[in-house]
Order: sequence, then structure tokens, then C-alpha cells
Amino acid sequence: MSFRVTGLSAQPFAHLFGLSDDELARHGAVRLMTAEGDRHPDRVELRLARPGEAVLLVNHEHQSADTPYRSRHAIFVREHAEASFDAVDQLPSMLRSLMSLRAFDADGMMVDADIAEGDAVEGLIERLLAQPEVAYVHAHYARRGCYAALIRRA
Repeated sequence: MSFRVTGLSAQPFAHLFGLSDDELARHGAVRLMTAEGDRHPDRVELRLARPGEAVLLVNHEHQSADTPYRSRHAIFVREHAEASFDAVDQLPSMLRSLMSLRAFDADGMMVDADIAEGDAVEGLIERLLAQPEVAYVHAHYARRGCYAALIRRA
């Protein structure tokens, strides 16, 4: 089964790009400079920020359905990120770590979930999307629980 992975749009975060640290704090955001060895996964381009790049740590509502599963959590967005990752049957390398995949129906109710790592992530995506009641899958980093990406049938 073909699947489509998409990153977040940069547009909802663009008003934060270039703000001073004090202005970011008023929005509940923090700027971090990426150093060698840091792991700051950008949720727009679905890649790790490179050393010397700035990322914004923000609170983001990734599950807006009016259900008990409505959810928001901290994520990184690379400052000045542009084009959202959007690919069919391509899993970005940052989604091959230990991932929690959560499958939701059209009403935003969770119908299945599991964890996988490495090449097994693709198999889990296919298993979840094979269920007819699944409308979309959210990928989260299993250790910290942060939202990573949206996955749908292609």
C-alpha cells in the first residue's frame, strides 16, 4: 500500500521567524542554536537541523479533533524553514528511529497504535493504513512523545 508522508506547513510559525528572544518568550517559544551532535528534528522539512542552524521550540496542537485525543506538545521548527516535506512511499531518515505510530479514524478517535524502529516503521505504516477505518496516522518519537509527521494513504 502506498503512503504519503507530510511535514507541517511553515506558515503558522513564520510570524516567529526573526523575533528577539524576549518576543519569542511572549509567544511561549524558545530559540536554540544547533551544535554538533544535537538532534533537533524539524517538523516542516522532516530533517535534522544542521550545526549552526537555529530551531524554534514551540508548543503545537497536532491533533485538533474535538475528542479525548485532542493533543499538543513541544516540537522543533527550523527557523526560516520553507517547503514542507511531502513524498509518497519515502520515509525520511528521521522517522526511522524508535517511533510510536497512532492511527485515527475520520472522527479523530484512535483506533490502533504500535511502535517500530528502522525498516520496520514502513511495515507498521502499511499495516495500520490497511485497516479501512483508519483515516490518518500520526508519527511520534516514542521516547519523548513529540509529534513528528502526518501519514496518509497515497
